[in-house]
Amino acid sequence: MTKTLIAHLVLASTMLAGAAHAQSAPKVVGLAPQPEPYATASVINHPRTIGWPEGCTPVAPRGYEVVKFAGGLDYPRQALLLPNGDVLVAEARTKPKLDAEPEVQRGQALSKTAGYSANRLTLLRDADRDGVAEQRFVLREGLNQPFGMQYADGRLYVANTDGVVSFPYQPGQTRITAAPKPLIALPAGGYNNHWTRNLLLSPDGRTLYVSVGSASNVGEHGMAEEKRRAGILAVDVASGRERIYASGLRNPVGMAWAPASGVLWTAVNERDEIGDDISPDYLVGVRDGGFYGWPYSYYGRQDPRHANERRDLLATTLMPDVAVGAHAAALGLAFAKGGGQTAYVARHGSWNRASFSGYDVLAVPFSAGRPTAAPQPFLTGFVADAKKGEVYGRPVSVQTREDGAVFVVDDAGDTVWLVRRTS
Repeated sequence: MTKTLIAHLVLASTMLAGAAHAQSAPKVVGLAPQPEPYATASVINHPRTIGWPEGCTPVAPRGYEVVKFAGGLDYPRQALLLPNGDVLVAEARTKPKLDAEPEVQRGQALSKTAGYSANRLTLLRDADRDGVAEQRFVLREGLNQPFGMQYADGRLYVANTDGVVSFPYQPGQTRITAAPKPLIALPAGGYNNHWTRNLLLSPDGRTLYVSVGSASNVGEHGMAEEKRRAGILAVDVASGRERIYASGLRNPVGMAWAPASGVLWTAVNERDEIGDDISPDYLVGVRDGGFYGWPYSYYGRQDPRHANERRDLLATTLMPDVAVGAHAAALGLAFAKGGGQTAYVARHGSWNRASFSGYDVLAVPFSAGRPTAAPQPFLTGFVADAKKGEVYGRPVSVQTREDGAVFVVDDAGDTVWLVRRTS
């Protein structure tokens, strides 16, 4: 049997299996017709980060202004708004892989994704509430690629790439000297930037949800390597006991509670290397115990690299709710506060698409806890010159405030932006 015939048979089985599942699948908001796998070649297309010129900012819709809340940071990745108005920022970077291909190493250097990692938490204080942090303090250093942070009941929880720890902390404090208290250990590192571990506390403060990205693109190292990965863990804060809350989520990063429904939503990075428009990153309202397809299927279709594997899971695989673009690297997620009906999604941009996708923040309209329309641009202007492959910065995470303001963390731009209403 020829390789060509085998490929056609694999593709046919994939389409049939996907079609059977898709017939009963709910509609995904924002999902365009999907091309066939390998319709376009897989590419390596890292951006070149050139930084923000003086006086240049991202662009917000009419009725908003963009203020540089804090600049001169060292690859900020995640923010946490504290009850007293202070803003914590986790600064960390991907560690270079010496055995990576030269093209990958060069791309990571140009895009600033890999290199020296500050491994610290910085506190930003806007005491006069003018939208600019005039004070900053190194709250804690010596961490191991910190990302997610949560605060409750006098403790600050921090997700390092290899585990979650907590510190005694009171808002207003500008330095932590106490030793960390371990909560759970986690498998460290991961495929490309899958070292991030995000955190979300339950409303009652008893459960800490931990997102852990996959160790690989599509399970190429074997699924034994993916234990406690590619999903969200639910951890009992008092005892440290954990369980798998959801699985089959390749790289869930942003997590937030939908205000109207109380459902945990997450932003998920989908798989690489099967074409420019496959497979779209997505948002999903996570079901307890749900399985979402990775690595065997995407949007109801079997991945050709896992043809005829675990077809039993197709019947139980849950679909995404909102498609937000292939290879856009949807990372940050936050819902508007103060009665707003919008989800904000930070799209970091990916290396695996011939033309740039992402490098912006989207707004997704919601009503009664459900998406009602396709995502719309909210914060743009991060791309300096698409033809040259140059960007000023890259949005990675978002946080919202009760007055409607949106904080956007721009890691490559070393900046935290404040987007606030003017009318």
